[in-house]
Amino acid sequence: MNEHEAAVFSAGVARRDVGAAESARAGRSWWDANADEYQADHGDFLGDARFVWGPEGLDEQDAGLLGDVAGRTVLEIGAGAAQCSRSLLARGASPVALDLSYRQLQHSRRIDLGHAVAVPAVQADAGALPFGDSVFDLAFSAYGALPFSPAGAGIMREVYRVLKPGGRWVFSLTHPIRWAFPDDPGPRGLTVRSSYFDTTPYVETDDEGQATYVEHHRTLGMRVREVAGAGFRLVDIVEPEWPEELTQVWGGWSPTRGRLIPGTAIFVCVKDGAPGAA
Repeated sequence: MNEHEAAVFSAGVARRDVGAAESARAGRSWWDANADEYQADHGDFLGDARFVWGPEGLDEQDAGLLGDVAGRTVLEIGAGAAQCSRSLLARGASPVALDLSYRQLQHSRRIDLGHAVAVPAVQADAGALPFGDSVFDLAFSAYGALPFSPAGAGIMREVYRVLKPGGRWVFSLTHPIRWAFPDDPGPRGLTVRSSYFDTTPYVETDDEGQATYVEHHRTLGMRVREVAGAGFRLVDIVEPEWPEELTQVWGGWSPTRGRLIPGTAIFVCVKDGAPGAA
């Protein structure tokens, strides 16, 4: 039974509208309650200082989507235990890890102490970044914040605000097409069951009908419009293929599905305004 199934078994699942406040409350409480299990289950794959963009294991050191990070100030949004930021720190960057969950950031501190390093960590909502304008060279999010908030456009605007001109914003999330398929790693997960165009949030509820976990779906076009609407220039969308040697199953991600349909989408964006911006 995975980290979601135990809660769903004793409560319920719904597709209904969820506002920003309810989403944030559910997200904070769920990740605080499940951070220990999440890090125990996925810690070996994530490592302590490894930067992967998703369950396919695409490593930033190989992909180079952020470009040269040495000497750059970098904001990680939805950092969890800041494994990605720790990887960038080792490569000469100056990262700041931001997450809504205090318990996830406690795991970041635990790992820091074990490696005698210190990644600055901030507990905050991605929709209201507690930083001044144009203070970061780069920003990224690996499956953080955006899937759990209805305010994707607002998050994009906030990231645009805190980036310097020429700054790069790279984020990964569940590939939008996956929302048309059941979250099943086996053959049943290869049959379309839902409308790709239905953007009603997925909600797990407790016995009283209160949201305990929320994810928000946006179509590919909607995400592109969020990016463009914030002022970014979209320079690439990366759809990692499932590696032949990877046999690990992570929730609905698996070799069975990953070799036929994309599981992750990575958006590479630039805030234009400086000579030589990529």
